[in-house]
Amino acid sequence: MGDSERFVIVGAGMAGAKGAEALRELGFDGRISLFGDEPHRPYERPPLSKDYLLGNAGFDAAYVHDENWYADNRVDLQLGMTVQRIDRSLRQVELTDGTRIEFDKLLLATGAHPRSLPVPGVDAEGVLYLRRVEDSDRIKQTLAEIDRLVVIGAGWIGLEVTAAARAADVAVTVVETTELPLLRVLGSEVAQVFADLHRAHDVDFRFGSAVDEILVTDGRATGVRLTDGTDLPAEAVLVAVGAAPDVALAQQAGLRVDNGVLVDASLRTPDPNIVAAGDVANAFNPLLGKQIRVEHWANALNQPATAAASMLGRDAEYSELPYFFTDQYDLGMEYLGYAEPGDYDQVVFRGDVPNREFIAFWLDGGRVLAAMNVNIWDVQDQLKTLITSGTTVDAKALANPSTPLNDLIAR
Repeated sequence: MGDSERFVIVGAGMAGAKGAEALRELGFDGRISLFGDEPHRPYERPPLSKDYLLGNAGFDAAYVHDENWYADNRVDLQLGMTVQRIDRSLRQVELTDGTRIEFDKLLLATGAHPRSLPVPGVDAEGVLYLRRVEDSDRIKQTLAEIDRLVVIGAGWIGLEVTAAARAADVAVTVVETTELPLLRVLGSEVAQVFADLHRAHDVDFRFGSAVDEILVTDGRATGVRLTDGTDLPAEAVLVAVGAAPDVALAQQAGLRVDNGVLVDASLRTPDPNIVAAGDVANAFNPLLGKQIRVEHWANALNQPATAAASMLGRDAEYSELPYFFTDQYDLGMEYLGYAEPGDYDQVVFRGDVPNREFIAFWLDGGRVLAAMNVNIWDVQDQLKTLITSGTTVDAKALANPSTPLNDLIAR
């Protein structure tokens, strides 16, 4: 790759910034242009619902690089700049002002955006979403001013904001269509842990419930009305019903899209000049043998190195296990692996579940598909080996804390 080549990265979040970093680390000496539609240099998003939202950390800690890094590494960082079109035949991206930028290789790191609800009142003042730092600031300010919050959706964002609201002494009602929080992700056995955790902090769950409309008075949200006619009064409403990948550019360019931009294990699209990474990428995972799209920090952190290698024409594949973490009240946990409902036939607990200090394992035919360590640390390497080895384990030995995890791994 010569120094006359230009690589373009669309999306200045963590995945985009790490893509630029990886290109330089791999020896690319050409031009790198990084376009982002936010006014801030690239930052990590987990603090927005965790330490930054709680006021335990300043925003400076969230930046991927210090402010001089981009100039020092000759990365042309263009903030507040939206790419509206990709011309694959001419290998150009078009900005909203009509400017066209040529590229030799293109990394799509456009991320995702919060889903809305098709109900009246979603555009009222006091209806909150969380994706960007301004959203976190708005939520933080709102929590300091209100007494009651309704959260629509009991996923990770909904529960983390709920925990922050309770820390601010705001009463919270969570509306969820399923029977437990995080049910689609964790299954009923482990989801119950999070239901118990939040109930212990006086959170009011309305499971099996859906929202008919957001109540509005004088342009401001005043609560929600459920489909059964129940009114839940509040001074603000958080909509946390998941995120959708930002695939508009990829669709316009005629790339393959299905729950994200479809890419192979090397993160390449069918266009040899375009790769994708982060929340927008639906990638084939060789370890799992399937396409998956994971909206978590670890993908944005680790996938760009593979994408950069592919841009440079090198052999590479992304075969990491999905990983995510959360902090809610006094519960900290890490999840490693992939176990969708229907994929597993048993959940094994190891440790003290009532006091929330345990490891949960999802098994299929005795093989560990995924594991979640709750308030138990420094076990990720062992858990990864246990999952990737394909070892068939004895469930009773797995559940026994006296049996070292290393003893369960096939030698």
